[in-house]
Amino acid sequence: MLCMGRPREHDERTAVSLLEAAERIVGVAGLDALSVRGVADEVGTTTRAVYSLFGSKHGLVVALGTRAFEMLGAAIAALPMTDDPAGDLVEAGITVFRRFAIGHPSLFNIGMQLALPPLRSEFGPAPAEAFTGLEARVTRAQQSGLLGRRSVHEAALEFHALCEGLAAVELRSHMTPGEEERVWRDALTALVAGFTASTQGRRGGKTN
Repeated sequence: MLCMGRPREHDERTAVSLLEAAERIVGVAGLDALSVRGVADEVGTTTRAVYSLFGSKHGLVVALGTRAFEMLGAAIAALPMTDDPAGDLVEAGITVFRRFAIGHPSLFNIGMQLALPPLRSEFGPAPAEAFTGLEARVTRAQQSGLLGRRSVHEAALEFHALCEGLAAVELRSHMTPGEEERVWRDALTALVAGFTASTQGRRGGKTN
């Protein structure tokens, strides 16, 4: 007779449901309103499920931040590539980063906007993996001679910084309604076009 292992009481589906509930709570009432009891009640489960899967409220917040980068990484990996690496890079900013930030502002704020360096260090490999996906697209631009003297890492960092800034400005409702995507496209197109400009003076060189 085979001895069957005891099934896990709280599985991946429960974890996803709890994270989605936590994201909704933070979106409506802010991070301070997040509690283990509130998340459990939202899903219709017990606090034991939250503690079993995430350890604590802090662990739940860490999981939300990790989820932000996992979603970004998956979306970047799934975005098709064309024979236009510059256009693909701009599209990644609009289709992936903007769509994520606007669709999941709570995750964007926890993963990228909170001034909590110790928290960021607990997100595991997800941030680096998402950035590696961005660097892969920037590498195609480099191979096409579009980065000037910038390294792939420098260009990817500048691209990410602009996307993060644009998202923060849009989420604060500081863009003209209906013009948001145009602003993103103009800004990202200008940045990518500027990558080909000479960077001779950036490291102490002289310009004529």
